[in-house]
This record gives sequence, structure tokens and C-alpha cells, in this order.
Amino acid sequence: MTKGKFITFEGPDGSGKTTVSKMVCARLEQMGIPVRYSREPGGSRIAEKIRDIILDPENTDMDARCEALLYAASRRQHLVEIVLPSLAEGTHVICDRFVDSSAAYQGYGRQIGVDEVLEMNRFATGGMMPDRTIFLDVPASLGLERIRLNARETDRMDSESMEFHQKVYEGYQKVAEKAGSRMVRIDASRSLDEVTEDALAAVLELIHG
Repeated sequence: MTKGKFITFEGPDGSGKTTVSKMVCARLEQMGIPVRYSREPGGSRIAEKIRDIILDPENTDMDARCEALLYAASRRQHLVEIVLPSLAEGTHVICDRFVDSSAAYQGYGRQIGVDEVLEMNRFATGGMMPDRTIFLDVPASLGLERIRLNARETDRMDSESMEFHQKVYEGYQKVAEKAGSRMVRIDASRSLDEVTEDALAAVLELIHG
């Protein structure tokens, strides 16, 4: 049996990655391609409980390293329960966020060190990385404006300062440079249809080799 491909979607808050990743997953299903959608933090029962702690708006006093460790713990549980079994049975996995998020948000945004965050996550994942990452590139200011206009319920990360979100955006640029060909950058300031079509094309190119 052919192993499934692990495809992640990344981007700052308000980039549209959750919407786009779900739409891409739905399109793949319509094509008869075996695929499973999941998200981080969360995706499995225990991982979702950790997610609730991380994103609870009341937990404003959470230490930055504690936050990074919780993301890594949720990631490990999600990986062993959802991702690895799905890939082994030949199902492709579309995942909303993975290690690159931790590098951008905790490594750069929280400024606790990218190398430290990546080492922590190497332990959590056993060194596993996605086969392809779709990076929805949108400036922090536009992303936050979208969240405001859509009246989406904000979580603890959404409520951070513009300075923090700008650091995250800058972090993503550096992460994308290091990722090389694994990461496909898509201009997410355009229409939803345009972004979705480009993302779908990048995913199909990987699946069909």
C-alpha cells in the first residue's frame, strides 16, 4: 500500500488557512482521493483538551516556554493518534498548522529561540516534517483586520499585540526561507477562490508526483 502524504497549511492569524485547507480537503474528497482533515493544536481527544488550555483567553499569565511545551505535547498526541495511522493506511492528511507554527509563534513571536523550539519539537515528532507545506502569506495588519471584520471569536493568541503578530509574520518569512522547496508560498491577500485554486494545484502536484 502506498503511504499517504502529509500536507500542512501555515500562515499568520487571519490568513484564511483554516478555510482554505478545509476547502482543499473537500475538493480532494470530491475527486475520490483518500484524505483526512485535522488541525493543531488539537485533532484528537487529549490534544483538544490541551488546545483548550493553550487558547483560553483567561490564561494570559502563561509562561512562553510552558506555551511551547504544551503545543509540542498536543502535537505528539495528535501525531500518534491521527496523522501516522492515517498515512500508514494510504490516506493523505491535510493539517491546519504543524511545527512551522511553533517556530514562528514561539521561536520568533515569543522570542524564546527558534533552535530551542525546533529541538523540542524534534523530540515530540521524532523528527517528522510535512511532505509539503502551503504557506498563506498575508501581512499581520490585514490578517487581524479580517478577524475583526468577520466578527470571529478571538482566542488568547488573536488578542496579542500588533507588535507580537508582526514578529510572527517576520518569523514566517524566515521559516519559509529555511524550508526551501517544501514550502509553497501563496499570496493570501487575494480572493478566496484564487488562493484555494493555487493551494489545490500545489497539493495535487505532490499527490500525483
